Amino acid sequence: MTELFEPVDAWDRRLVLTATGRLADLNRLGVLTAADVHVATRLGQIGGEPSPDVLLAVALTVRAVRQGSVCLDLATAGDLVAAMLPAGDVIAWLPPGDWQAAVAASPLTGQALRLEGSLLYLDRYWQEEGAVVADLLARVTRTAPAVDQERLGAALARLFPGAPYDEQRDAARDSVRRWTTVLTGGPGTGKTTTLSRLLAVLAATTDAPLRVALAAPTGKAAARLTQALRQAVQAADFPANDRASVEELTASTLHRLLGVRPDSGTRFRHHRGNRLPHDVVVVDETSMVSLTLMARLLEAVRPDARLLLVGDADQLASVEAGAVLQDVVRGFAGRPDSPLSELRTSHRFGDEIGALAAAVRDGDADLAWQLLRAGSDAVELVDPADEHRIRELVEPPALELRARAHDGDAPGALACLQAHRLLCAHREGPFGVAGWNERVEHWLQDSEGRDWFPAHYAGQPLIVNANDYGLKLWNGDTGVVVGDDDGERSALFDDGGRGRTLSLARLSDVTTAHALTVHRSQGSQFRHVTVLLPEDASMLLTRELFYTALTRGQERVRVIGTEQAVRAAVGRQALRATGLARRLQHARAADGAADGGGRAAEA
Repeated sequence: MTELFEPVDAWDRRLVLTATGRLADLNRLGVLTAADVHVATRLGQIGGEPSPDVLLAVALTVRAVRQGSVCLDLATAGDLVAAMLPAGDVIAWLPPGDWQAAVAASPLTGQALRLEGSLLYLDRYWQEEGAVVADLLARVTRTAPAVDQERLGAALARLFPGAPYDEQRDAARDSVRRWTTVLTGGPGTGKTTTLSRLLAVLAATTDAPLRVALAAPTGKAAARLTQALRQAVQAADFPANDRASVEELTASTLHRLLGVRPDSGTRFRHHRGNRLPHDVVVVDETSMVSLTLMARLLEAVRPDARLLLVGDADQLASVEAGAVLQDVVRGFAGRPDSPLSELRTSHRFGDEIGALAAAVRDGDADLAWQLLRAGSDAVELVDPADEHRIRELVEPPALELRARAHDGDAPGALACLQAHRLLCAHREGPFGVAGWNERVEHWLQDSEGRDWFPAHYAGQPLIVNANDYGLKLWNGDTGVVVGDDDGERSALFDDGGRGRTLSLARLSDVTTAHALTVHRSQGSQFRHVTVLLPEDASMLLTRELFYTALTRGQERVRVIGTEQAVRAAVGRQALRATGLARRLQHARAADGAADGGGRAAEA
């Protein structure tokens, strides 16, 4: 759970003045928002459910979904909420068994609500989770695709030559023999290398031309996938005759692939009755895919098309409900029909960044702190009070970006965008991107002896906050303002190639991006990153967030934080309540959609 809100006064718009009992108490204490309470009370009115215990469960379930969980675990919700309350505030809870019985007897259950053991779902998410289970199990139990073993052996030997490719060759061989593959591994383990060569193997073992779709959850991740694949096929040992099948492929966002509908934010033009035409569908950065989007994807892919889900299961999950990649990895672990292929050997990082990321991923706070304290050319610990050192790290890359952009050097400006980024956990407050973007701008003004910049100034990094279908800009796309502050300026967006120039007047929802939240940095890589850790009490400070931030850096990582913040980050996991992993573990293909169960996690 994230931080509570603090009502300003008794008339704060976030308070529901008509609420009573525990709904009112938790709303007053900032646990439940007005929306949580209103949804619960309205459902109770529609369904004829007056019980305050059931309505409390509904409100907490709505909150759980808003915080990223798919459901609410009634067995642990009371303890989790009680632990969040300020000292001296106590909320009386029903015993979990009695609470579960009250919900089970409610007229809402079986309609708007679904109860699986102690897990309480809103009906939509129960349906979507069941659909994901059923579709995945149907795919992995389907008769394997026919493969010419002689052609496969020759292609594997040609595209994965020698011992350095042993792990990746095995993953590719398994993938060719399946309809569904979940390819996981940390940064630098060769997921893109494996993918590029696997696609060439598939083309070499198929007589007809393959229709391949590449997709990612965000525009930035899609652009990076396109760029990474083109770089991968230029490797010296990539056979020239196999390049044509891969090098012209272009990735899109998942929403664009599925076909956006103007009348719905959760339904698409491609679905179970109108499948995607592609023979191979690849989704990169799958950890960022929500439960809803995964359900829409699986129903749109043809049963006889190969599906490759690629990602790092240890990274942050989607900002929306679900932790699909983590759950799929857990759910299929040990199953004989498992579609998992894991890459373990990192080829990107030096020993220092790789060791630090591994310590954080494994929950070893002592080792993580030891590595940070020791420092190296690749890893540096910075005291949050040392503003001089922080400025030394953050200002020079911003100055170089400004100089390149002012001179109209488009390739140089795009390269500078990938050179450094300041990553924060929060959007607002002293540790948030809004304040740090302003601070960087003040430093730039100070270095030039100025006291203001125009609304869009040369070297201003931009990030798109909402899809713009007219301009074909997508949430998460990044760019930079180029030109003279006193003359003509335009926006140059990174499209994975030479960039795309647009008029500033046509941009609708973009913000400055000297600093990014860690969530928004997913799908990106920077040569250097500076990671600003908030205070240790921040509930956003988790192991997954810290690991994701560290692994955005390719050559150098600087961590601004205290020992308490580092230990809190490593020790706190971002668990989400979901039943997907257990349903995959125990379901059969025929009853996957109906099987219940789940894991206890944070509400």
